[in-house]
Amino acid sequence: MYGDWSDAPRSLATLGYEPPIPGLIGSSQAMMEVYNLTRRVAGSNASVLLLGETGVGKEMIASAVHRLSQRAAGPFVKVNCGALSESLLESELFGHMRGAFTGAVSNRTGRFEAAHGGSIFLDEINSTSLHLQVKLLRVLQEREFERVGDTQTIRVDTRVVAASNRDLMDEVEAERFREDLYWRLNVVPIRIPPLRERREDIPELVAHFLNVYSETNERHVVHIQREAMEALQDHDWPGNVRELQNYVERAVVLAESDELTVDLLPPEIRSGTKRPPLGMSAQAFDLDTLTQEVVQQGLNEADPDAEDLHSRVVNRVEKELIAQVMQACSGVQTKAATRLGINRNTLHKKLKEYDLDS
Repeated sequence: MYGDWSDAPRSLATLGYEPPIPGLIGSSQAMMEVYNLTRRVAGSNASVLLLGETGVGKEMIASAVHRLSQRAAGPFVKVNCGALSESLLESELFGHMRGAFTGAVSNRTGRFEAAHGGSIFLDEINSTSLHLQVKLLRVLQEREFERVGDTQTIRVDTRVVAASNRDLMDEVEAERFREDLYWRLNVVPIRIPPLRERREDIPELVAHFLNVYSETNERHVVHIQREAMEALQDHDWPGNVRELQNYVERAVVLAESDELTVDLLPPEIRSGTKRPPLGMSAQAFDLDTLTQEVVQQGLNEADPDAEDLHSRVVNRVEKELIAQVMQACSGVQTKAATRLGINRNTLHKKLKEYDLDS
C-alpha cells in the first residue's frame, strides 16, 4: 500500500513472497516472512501469539490477522492487559454484575462478550496474574466463562490473538506464567523483528510518516536530507517503529522548509551515540557499570561457598536497578513499571520486598 511493490528487491519475488499487506509498511525479507505467515494463519481459527519488542507493531499485525480472516465483518476488540490492575482487568475482560464489588452500579458486558463473532487482541498478556490466567485458559479451551459476581455461564465464539514483549517460556520457567496457557496461546507464534533488524524499511516508514504528519499539522515536508536519512538508518531504535514515528512527527512540526534535515533530529541520532537504557541520562544510569559494581560488591560481602550466592547477587542487581529507575521516574510507579517492562503490581511487590516503597 505504501510504496510500489515493483520496487521491492527482485529476490523477494523469486522467493515466492506476496506484496505487503495493505496498511502495513515494509518490504524487507524479514517483514515479507511476517506477512506470509500472517496470511496463512488468518484464514484459520487458531490462536496466534505475537512476539516482539515494544513498538514493533504487534497491534498492526493483530489487526491484519482479523481483517484477513473470515471474521473480518465481526468486531475487533483490543485490550492492554498491562494497563489495568488484576481486579479491573478481570471485570474488563469478562464483565460483571451489579453489586459484584464496590462501584459496580450496573451490569457490564466484558470484552470477550463484545468480541463474539470476531477477534480479541490481548496485548501484554505476560502481565496477567496467575489467577486470571486460569480464566483465560478456560475461555480458550471451553469457550465459556462467567461474569464477575454471576453464576450464569456465557458461551462465546471469539478468536484470540495475544501479544507479549517478553519470552513467555522464560516467564513459565520463572513460574509467572502458566505452562498450559502458554501452549494454548502458542499455536501459531509470529515474531515481529525489531527495526534494527530491518533497516531497509526505514525509508518507506519515514516517507509514510512524513505524509501523515504533514497532513495532520498542515505542513509540506516532503523531502529528507541524505545526511538525515543516513543518521536514521544508523540508529539502533530501542523504541522501534514507535520511536521513529515520534521523531518524524517532531521533525515535521519543527521544520521551517519542505525538507527534514539532520538538525531536526535528537542529539543521540545526530551524533550516532546510543541512547542509555530506560530513557535515563548516561550520567544517571549505566547498566553495564552498575551490574559490574553491584555484582562485585555482592561477591565481596557474600560467603563464596554459600548455596544461595546466585540469588543474593541477582537480588542486589535487581534492587539497585529498581531504585535507580524509581529515582529517574520521580517515584511514579506506573511510569517506572513501564520502563522496567513489568506489571505495576509486580513493581509494587518488589518495592516492598526490597524496602524501597518509601
